[in-house]
Amino acid sequence: MTDPKIPVTEDELHAYIDNELPAERRGDVEAWLTAHPDDAARVQSWRAMADALHARYDTVLDEAVPKRLEIERLVRQPRKWIYGAVAATLVAFIAGGGAGWVARGVAASPSAFQNFTLDALDAHRLYVVEVRHPVEVAGSERDHLVQWLSKRCGYDVMAPELDGTGLKLVGGRLLPGPEAPAAFLMYESPTGERFTLYASRADTQTTQMRYAASNGDGAMFWADRGVGYVLSGPTDKTRLNQVARLVYDQTEKTGAEKTGG
Repeated sequence: MTDPKIPVTEDELHAYIDNELPAERRGDVEAWLTAHPDDAARVQSWRAMADALHARYDTVLDEAVPKRLEIERLVRQPRKWIYGAVAATLVAFIAGGGAGWVARGVAASPSAFQNFTLDALDAHRLYVVEVRHPVEVAGSERDHLVQWLSKRCGYDVMAPELDGTGLKLVGGRLLPGPEAPAAFLMYESPTGERFTLYASRADTQTTQMRYAASNGDGAMFWADRGVGYVLSGPTDKTRLNQVARLVYDQTEKTGAEKTGG
């Protein structure tokens, strides 16, 4: 083994999961995970996510891929797509600039960005291509959807009205989040353009909005009053910012009214 005191990096954790870690470093990483249960839990979560993605996509790698999905790289390099997309997105989120809202509180820790990026973007990629079953509860049952998600997520979930950006609510579903259940909402334009909003309780108060783009998908992340949000969609930053601003304005206003702030 090499010097076990050398901190294990994020890249090494991903390489460990993907069986691409140099043999001389593997023992150090395993010792690190034994001594750092939080990292061990993250590795377990990432491995489960990778297994789920492989289970979903490996059986269709030889099928013709619609051009609009732009995932040819997934067909050529399935394993690298899974971790390369995640790594690129995490770097963009952690180092990226804001979209115009100045932080008004404690900045989000890297783990908050990581967890939300992993869960939200993979949920977006998993469900945005669905035709018959993209959601559990249809947008026509908005009141029921909001009540159900609020009860399960433990805070007042809202489904923002995005008609001003040409987007209609398709519906939503409940998903596991990094720290608590997550609300997942899907919106669609008349041309089939889809955006998803992933929201869950986060160990942070209010953060600046950040932008990331990876493998044909873009996302905006921010947090407000202990709830984290990730809006995912096309990579057009202007378009994402337009939609994210409308979501932010509505959720921030509702939160301020409830807290009297």
